[in-house]
Amino acid sequence: MTIPSIIEAKQEVEHQNYSKAEQIYNEILNIDITKLDSYSRSKTEKLVEQQENSIIGLSEIFFIQEDEIKLSNLIKKSFEIMRGSFAKSKTAKIIKHLLDTIEKSYKWKKFQDNSLNLKENSIDLSINLTKDCIEWSTQENRIFLKQSLQIRLALLYYNKNNFNESLKIINPLISEFKKLDDKSSLVDVQLLESKNYFQLKNNAKSRASLTSARTSANSIYCPSSVQAELDLMSGILNAQDKDFKTAYSYFYEAFENYQLHEVKGNLTKIEGKKEKQEKQDEEDGKSIKVLKYMILCKIMIGQIDDINSLLKQKACQPFINKKEIEAMKSVSKSYNNRSLKDLEDSLKFYNKELTLDPIIRSHLSDLYDSLFQKNLLKLIEPYSCIEINHVCSMIGLPKDVIESKLSNMILDKIFYGVLDQGNGWLIVYDEPVKDESYNFSLEIIKEMSTAVDLLYEKASSLD
Repeated sequence: MTIPSIIEAKQEVEHQNYSKAEQIYNEILNIDITKLDSYSRSKTEKLVEQQENSIIGLSEIFFIQEDEIKLSNLIKKSFEIMRGSFAKSKTAKIIKHLLDTIEKSYKWKKFQDNSLNLKENSIDLSINLTKDCIEWSTQENRIFLKQSLQIRLALLYYNKNNFNESLKIINPLISEFKKLDDKSSLVDVQLLESKNYFQLKNNAKSRASLTSARTSANSIYCPSSVQAELDLMSGILNAQDKDFKTAYSYFYEAFENYQLHEVKGNLTKIEGKKEKQEKQDEEDGKSIKVLKYMILCKIMIGQIDDINSLLKQKACQPFINKKEIEAMKSVSKSYNNRSLKDLEDSLKFYNKELTLDPIIRSHLSDLYDSLFQKNLLKLIEPYSCIEINHVCSMIGLPKDVIESKLSNMILDKIFYGVLDQGNGWLIVYDEPVKDESYNFSLEIIKEMSTAVDLLYEKASSLD
């Protein structure tokens, strides 16, 4: 029997004759190794290698053609081909490669067309295929493959914002990895657990999971990319607790680790224009996100002058003209000028860059409220009675917004006053002076009462 040549198929791919290449690969895959008894062991091993290359070759063709249906069918077809004849290491390598190709396919489409529906449908496809692979690995008793696929599935659920489903997978995995003493996998799972709890607003459990992940990471060699993720999560949690100085130091460490990972990644040759563009976009996106958080911390602690010196550093130079960084610089200028109107203009102009990230959006909301209050206090400070319309004209915001904010400030006792909505006035009172003599009098009476009680006890004992 003549076996078609892999080299011939690769040549057809180079000439962009994909249908012919697909036909050659399928002919190789259709050969049933179990029925070839006359083959020697060396020839059987060669055929297995050719079938492995054929599966990978077909996945590359379908990726170029952006045909997710054929990619999905190839995964299911591969189950039957690999059953019994392929080594466990080869099986794991092929399945992971096929699932990675599926994810690359929808990431590339998302890069071209940033559509939410496209992302949702593609993640659902990846989830279903990963479940099929987990079921197959369970049937074939491939324990380690099943565990790595379960981590992938938990991450897919996290990306889909289905955090409870992700945690359902993670909790038993942590117990399994602890029994196996697999610290590397344990770090990944505990870090993902921390991210899930954070998204569910359970900061206490998120911090506990992150502490466990750091403890596990300290006992092994931790890649720079994983260390960057740990530092990033630590920074986010500290920023959530309003400890922006500590958060900045963690973000700085994360930024350096991402840069280190990017340098190492550039040493590896990445084939294909699509993959290069996707990889570069992903790595730059991580660095830009952390740099945004670093600038945010500087804004929140009022160290605006440090932002310019930060952006002058060599590592930051490739990103200073990115729109996300321009947005944060605009916010810093608005805060430095204490101009609420400038901040609102920045939020409108850079709406996408400042509102899509929930971390940035949350802290900018606090920043807006703080700046709003400072502006109002500055405007009303010289007056004992002022027209609300005059405040609106000076600050440049609608009357209902100003009234609502002033009423909240009065209730929170930020200043003392009353809103006279009938006349449209704000009446400002002086801050009441506390008379400490009343408290001192109560303390004296209390001490005298204690002294009288003691004297009464002693007098009773004398009798």
